[in-house]
Amino acid sequence: MPLLSIITVTYNAERFLERTLRSLIANRPGAEVEYLIVDGNSTDRTKEIIRQNEAVVAHWLSEPDRGLYDAMNKGLHLATGEYVWFLNAGDEIHDGQVIDRLLGQMKANPADIYYSDALYVDETGRALGLRSELTPHSLPRHLTWQDMAMGMKVCHQAFIARRSIAPDYPADNLSADVDWEIRCLKASRHTLWLDFILCKYLTGGLSVQRHRESLADRFKVLRAHFGLVPTLWNHLRIVARAVRFRLNS
Repeated sequence: MPLLSIITVTYNAERFLERTLRSLIANRPGAEVEYLIVDGNSTDRTKEIIRQNEAVVAHWLSEPDRGLYDAMNKGLHLATGEYVWFLNAGDEIHDGQVIDRLLGQMKANPADIYYSDALYVDETGRALGLRSELTPHSLPRHLTWQDMAMGMKVCHQAFIARRSIAPDYPADNLSADVDWEIRCLKASRHTLWLDFILCKYLTGGLSVQRHRESLADRFKVLRAHFGLVPTLWNHLRIVARAVRFRLNS
């Protein structure tokens, strides 16, 4: 059984998938890492690119799905590693030492969750800055599920969970990643912050493209975990925090 499963979900991702694959290859993954790709039956060159890189892909499938989180659930069910890490097309492992450092931490300091900051990049690969610097979300060094009361503290691509505590994503919610992180944190007995950057995150994903719907779905998630009145109060605090952040930027 591999120690780590890295899962990439794709759909018509020919522009960005090779970027993700190059970052994986640069880390020289060995037998302790399996790489999985779940494709939504792309009609561009995505499947061709996957076939050209099958030497580093443990398993892949391409079939219609019901959206991003349905595909991520398929990846979760395919994974056999002790830990799961989602890096979607265009996201990258930060540098060529990350996997060695990560596996070293998993062996020396076993935890249920590992997390770090994320470097934001644009479509050209240009670095924009760390998430903790570009957004109002500070990154706690001792993360708990209660820290998520005012939104997602950790970029999903910088959050690695033990597969045994990882639930399915609610496939019909655009903020399903927030729900997933909270549920993982609730189940975690030991959550460890990493002092190195795990990933480069390609900005402009689904939650940005459908921003209003994503915000409504985030409210549903936070209400389910924290209750209606605290969530209403925290959303007022979120607005105030955003205003302060923009004024100080």
